[in-house]
Amino acid sequence: MQELWENFTRRTGELDALAGAMGLLEWDQQTYMPRGSGAVRGGQSAALGRLHHQLSVDPELGTWLEQLQKQKLDELKTAAVRNAWRRYQRSTLLPSRLVEELAVARTEGFAAWMKAREVADFAPYSAALQKLIDLNREAAERLAVIGPVQHPYDALLEDFDPGSTVAELAPMFKRLSAGLQVFLSAIEGKEGPAALDLKLDKDGQRRISMRLLKDLGFDLSTGRLDEAEHPFTVGMDRSDVRLTTHLHEENFLATLGGTVHECGHGLYEQGLRGDWAGTGVNRAAGAGIHESQSRFWENFVGRSLPFFKYLVPRMTGIWPSLELTPDQIFGGANRVSRSLIRIFADEVTYNLHIVARFELEVAIFEGKLQAADLPDAWNAAYARNVGVVADNPRDGILQDVHWSSGLFGYFPSYTIGNLYAASFGACIAEDLPDLWSQVEAGHFAPVLGWLREKVHTRGHIKDAPEIYREIAGDRDPVEDLLAHIWSRQGKLYGVSRPTE
Repeated sequence: MQELWENFTRRTGELDALAGAMGLLEWDQQTYMPRGSGAVRGGQSAALGRLHHQLSVDPELGTWLEQLQKQKLDELKTAAVRNAWRRYQRSTLLPSRLVEELAVARTEGFAAWMKAREVADFAPYSAALQKLIDLNREAAERLAVIGPVQHPYDALLEDFDPGSTVAELAPMFKRLSAGLQVFLSAIEGKEGPAALDLKLDKDGQRRISMRLLKDLGFDLSTGRLDEAEHPFTVGMDRSDVRLTTHLHEENFLATLGGTVHECGHGLYEQGLRGDWAGTGVNRAAGAGIHESQSRFWENFVGRSLPFFKYLVPRMTGIWPSLELTPDQIFGGANRVSRSLIRIFADEVTYNLHIVARFELEVAIFEGKLQAADLPDAWNAAYARNVGVVADNPRDGILQDVHWSSGLFGYFPSYTIGNLYAASFGACIAEDLPDLWSQVEAGHFAPVLGWLREKVHTRGHIKDAPEIYREIAGDRDPVEDLLAHIWSRQGKLYGVSRPTE
C-alpha cells in the first residue's frame, strides 16, 4: 500500500506542477505578456495542457486509484483518492484533441474579448465565443455519462462546485432573488446615504492596496500584487500566490473592493496545508467556498463601519488633504442602486447580476442560445433581473472575462460564495464577541485565524457543502444573507424587514 501511495502522490505532484505552470502562463497573459504574443502563448498553453491531460488519463494512475480504493485508508488518504478518482473519471472522458482545442480557444478567446472591449463591439468576439461554446458543449456531453446528470449544465457545474445542480440552484436562486426584490421595493424612493465620488491618484491607490494586503494578513514574501484589466488571483502553490487588481482613478471604492476581494482569495490559497502537498487535498473544496472567502472580506468586513474607521486614518496618511469621515465612506460603500457592471455592483443587487448570467448559461447549454444571440439575450436578462440595460456591449456582454477563458459554470459560484459568507459571518460574530472592535483597531488576525481553522486548513478533505454544514450546522444561508442586508443596508435606508 505504501508503494501505491507514493506512486499516486508523485503523480499528483507532477500534475500540480504542470497546473501551476499553466496558471503562471495565464497570469502572465493577463498582466505582462506583449500583445503580439498570443499565438505563441496559445501553443505553449496547448502543449502543457496536452501533457497534463496525458498524465491525468494514464491507465497506470487509474490502476493505482482502483487498488487504493480497496485499502483501509485514513481520512486524508480517503479524501485524496476520492478527489483524484473523480478527476480521473472526468479526464478520461475528454480526448487530448478536445483538451488542446480548448487551450487554444481560451487563448484566442481572451485576445478576441480584449479586442472587442477595445472597440466596444461584440462582432470581433462572436466567432471565438461560439468556438468556446461548441467545445464546452462537447465536453459537457462527454462528461454527462458520470452519475445521474439531470441537465447538460450540471456537468460543467461539477467542475467548479462538486455536487451543485441546476435542480438545486435554480429554486435557491429564485428564493434569494425574490427576497432581494422585496428589499429593493422597500427602499424605492428612499434617499439613503449620500453618494461618494472618490477620485484618487493611482500611485496612492497602489500604496493603500499594499497596506491593506499586509494588514489583512496576506504574506507578500510568498505572493504579490499586480494590475490587470479584470482582477483575478492565481495560486500556483501556497508559496506562490499572485493577486491582481485594477486601479480605478475615477472610482476608489471599485479599486478597494477589487483589492480586498482578491486578497480574500489569496488568504485562502496561502492558508492551505503545505504538509498535504501531493495529495490533491491541499486545494480549495470548490469555487463557491473560494468565493465565500473573497466575498466575506470584501463585503462582511470590507463594507462595515468598523473597517472604515480603521481605513480612513490610513487613507489620510497617504492623501493628507482628503476630507473624509468613516461614516461618509461607509454610507457611500453601501448605497444600493440597479447598475450595469457586476464587479461594481452593491452588495444587494450583486446576486441579481449572477442570476442573469445563470439563466443565460443554462439556456446556452440547453441549446437555446448561440453566440450571435447573446447580446440581445443579455440585455433581456438584465432588464428582467437587474432592471437596467446597457447602451453599449462593453458595459453589457463584454464586461466579464470568464466566457473568453471558457469558464462556463463558474458564475453561480459567486452567489454560492455570498451565501456561505453570510452564514460564516453570522458564526464568526457569535464566536468572536469583540469582532468589530478588533476590526476597527486593524487587528484582523482573530478573523483570519477563525477562517484558517474552519475553512482554509480543511482544504478539500470534504466537499464544500459538507464543510459548510460542519461549520454552520442547519443555518439557512439565504436567510442569513437577507438578514444581513436588512440589518446593514436596511438601517442606512431607514427600512425594516416586513413581518410575514
